[in-house]
Amino acid sequence: MTGNTLGIGELARRTGVPVRTIRFYCDEGVLEPVRSAGGHRRFDGAAIDRLTLVRRLRGLGLGLRPITDVLAGRRSLEEAVAAERTALDRELATLNWRRSVLRAVSEVAPADRAARLELLSAVEDGYAAHETLVRLWRPMTTGPIPPDTARMFLDMSAPQPPSQPTTGQVVAYAELVLLAADARLASSLAESTLAGHDRIADLGALHAEVGEACIRAAVRMAAGAPPAPGPELDRFVAAHASALGAADSPTFRRALNHRTAPDRNPRLRRYWHLAGEITGEEVPMGLAHTWLLDALNTSVA
Repeated sequence: MTGNTLGIGELARRTGVPVRTIRFYCDEGVLEPVRSAGGHRRFDGAAIDRLTLVRRLRGLGLGLRPITDVLAGRRSLEEAVAAERTALDRELATLNWRRSVLRAVSEVAPADRAARLELLSAVEDGYAAHETLVRLWRPMTTGPIPPDTARMFLDMSAPQPPSQPTTGQVVAYAELVLLAADARLASSLAESTLAGHDRIADLGALHAEVGEACIRAAVRMAAGAPPAPGPELDRFVAAHASALGAADSPTFRRALNHRTAPDRNPRLRRYWHLAGEITGEEVPMGLAHTWLLDALNTSVA
């Protein structure tokens, strides 16, 4: 020790950190030594506390970048730990997902294994697969729609991969992703539900009212009621009429039925059934929406 500074060997002895590691931290800017007249690294007393903190954070698995941010005051210790927990949660979810994908392959009959492998190749990474669903539905959130409503709509339409999925959920998610990646489904949506959004001043209000109609329709569906005219359909039609500045009438219902007809296609019906398998919902909102469309078609016919 010279004056009020420590040599690298003394710092290593006091902190339990090897000399070569201290040299590495110096090269990475974690520690900032001064040089003696002979060119040797010297450290002030604060380097002990600083290096001890670095060693403890490294023991928790934090990388050098977040540690450096904490030391420089760009991020609090609480923020750095929270970010590490989030990253670890995602890593664990990814491992659970991969394990379920492998199980889904091993459990299928040998004759069907090639087809199962081809299907599951679409969801090797659950988070990346989820982005395919989001891309399909994001155009629905454009326009004057509140951010909270947009997030709620995307959460409903693009379900997150389960953190601990069953084999059935993994297979259902793979099929869901393939449907979402089908350009024909995207074109169908653009021709129906997305049409005319530039004429709607308050998309948030439309989504809210349609959502209420779907909730009521879900109750009817859970009770086994077939699609039929009623107060649920009346609220659904009134929501669209109000959004477009029109009145509910037989003419308006025929026009609405024509505009939303592509939403009754088999691909979209299958999409909502698969979404229900993934989320475990008895009646997914998408199926309730389809029930209303079928009821509208029945009333027009």
